[in-house]
This record gives sequence, C-alpha cells and structure tokens, in this order.
Amino acid sequence: MGAKIKKGDLVQVISGARQDRGGDRGKQGKVLRVFPESNRVLVEGINRVTKHVKAGQTQRGTNTGGIEVVEAPIHVSNVALVDPSSKKPTRVGFRVEKADRNGVEREVRVRVAKASGKDI
Repeated sequence: MGAKIKKGDLVQVISGARQDRGGDRGKQGKVLRVFPESNRVLVEGINRVTKHVKAGQTQRGTNTGGIEVVEAPIHVSNVALVDPSSKKPTRVGFRVEKADRNGVEREVRVRVAKASGKDI
C-alpha cells in the first residue's frame, strides 16, 4: 500500500486556527518525518511548541537545557499535499503503470495530483 504523504513532500495545513489568530492554517512546509503507526507527520515550521529541557552537560562541558522551540507531529488528515503545478493543496490519487525493471515487468503505483492530474 503506497503512502499518500511521504518524507520530503511539500504540504499545507488545511485545518486549525487561522494565521491571524496565531494558528498554522494555510502555512506550507516540508515533511521531515512520517509516523505511520499514529497517522502523524512532522512538518518543518508547523505546530511549534515550547519544550522545557532539563539542564545537563555534554562531554565537552558545555551546558545544555533551557526552553527550546521544536516542531510537534500533526495528524495527517490536517495536511494536504501541495500540487507542484499550481502550488495549491490537492488530494492524492494513484495510477497503476507497468514498469520494466531488469527484464522483469511489474506494476508500479504512481502518485497523482487529483486537481491537475500531474505526477507527484
């Protein structure tokens, strides 16, 4: 089963609070990591939360800890893949093609943008 959203994809947040109210709706970012077991994705610059890190020391003696701002995972249903041609969010479909690889013919699923019909 092919995934609709993969690492490295450009996605847009389609739900939540508007940007003028301090939310992330409408923002676009690159997928850094996918968590298929919990249906969540980590998106660059989206859903940033403050994390309190306990103070400690590294091997060289530099102090660590304090308050960091990091990205938190967001549910995959709250993001949509960005169409490469129109730069707008689109749904994802699949097209099955026959591919010849090392003399072996097999079926390959190709991701397709529903809005434009272009390959992703």
